Amino acid sequence: MIRWALAFLFTANFAAAQVSIDPDRTSVSDGWWTLEVIVGLNQITPYRVFTLAEPRRLVIDIEGASFAGLDATELLSGDRAADVRFGALRPGWSRMVVDLAEPLIVAEAGMVSVPEGADLTILLDQTSPEVFAATAGAPPDPGWDVVTGFDPKVAQELAQSEDFVVVIDPGHGGIDAGAVRGGIKEADLMLLMGAELAVMLNAQEGVQSVMTRDIDTFVPLSARLTFAREVGADLFISLHADALEEDAVRGATIYTLPTGGGTAAAQRHVERHERGDLLAGVDLNNADDRIATALMDLARAETGPEARRIADALVASMQAQGVLMNNTPRREGLFAVLTAADFPSVLVEAGFLSNAEDRAVLATAEGRARIARAIRDTVVLLAR
Repeated sequence: MIRWALAFLFTANFAAAQVSIDPDRTSVSDGWWTLEVIVGLNQITPYRVFTLAEPRRLVIDIEGASFAGLDATELLSGDRAADVRFGALRPGWSRMVVDLAEPLIVAEAGMVSVPEGADLTILLDQTSPEVFAATAGAPPDPGWDVVTGFDPKVAQELAQSEDFVVVIDPGHGGIDAGAVRGGIKEADLMLLMGAELAVMLNAQEGVQSVMTRDIDTFVPLSARLTFAREVGADLFISLHADALEEDAVRGATIYTLPTGGGTAAAQRHVERHERGDLLAGVDLNNADDRIATALMDLARAETGPEARRIADALVASMQAQGVLMNNTPRREGLFAVLTAADFPSVLVEAGFLSNAEDRAVLATAEGRARIARAIRDTVVLLAR
């Protein structure tokens, strides 16, 4: 039985230009007993197709593709697909994810030349929940699991350096835009803030900073921690700016891993942040085991108390810089990026994009600089 469908098609010059997608030739529609997905391309290019469970979804990766100009709401027709989204996955690859409203299995997948370029057609048949679960799963390609684009030699030099190494983790990216309010994407804003912070930190003697991503690309949560280990991180800082249903909530918050189970509100906050791996079609079947292992390691380490001390210092430093803080500026949450046992990690919620005042502040260089200066001052004290 086919566990996944995978196809790589090559032409002599497929990488010479960006692959565009024609909205008029792209659709996700019901057949009699099937779901048909057609992606109209301007040229033949490598691709791969597979399904994932919990929730059920079809994943389509296309090399070199740009989804610019596509409207997800106009692609759907019928009831077997609940939603569709797309975006950058990693350098050189884009991803389309189709949420399945019922168990469907890939029956056919192929790309053929047409006068306009090429059509990728995927046909899914109805199946049982048991068969779907048994056949779903990402292709066994470990190279897709850890995507940093970072030179291993540079990583080794950093790991062996005596400098204080700070890993800056701009949240979300690529297919996972994070919160979107007032025309501002959390992924874009945090990438800008991360780059500004990196410049400020690298100007300090004895401090070196690196970013888990420096372009708009998707990086799985586990890969961000793997990257931090590769460079020998002394501190991991994840940057976010969430959006809530209530637009009155505002102000910066610093999160660390909970010493207990955390509150229900904190867990909902975590779920909002970490839905990106699901949106991108990452296979999370083993995520709970990874987190549990990291938490057990953490109980034997000193990085948990150290992270809490750093978070407390960040709050004080931000207040000194005039950063508006949330009414509860110190919180705890079971974020995957905070579960590493071998270095202290904090998550900085710079503000809330759902609040117009926070949004206006974070949209300015000076508003972001206040937070960056507070982080810099804290890091300088740690690096002494």
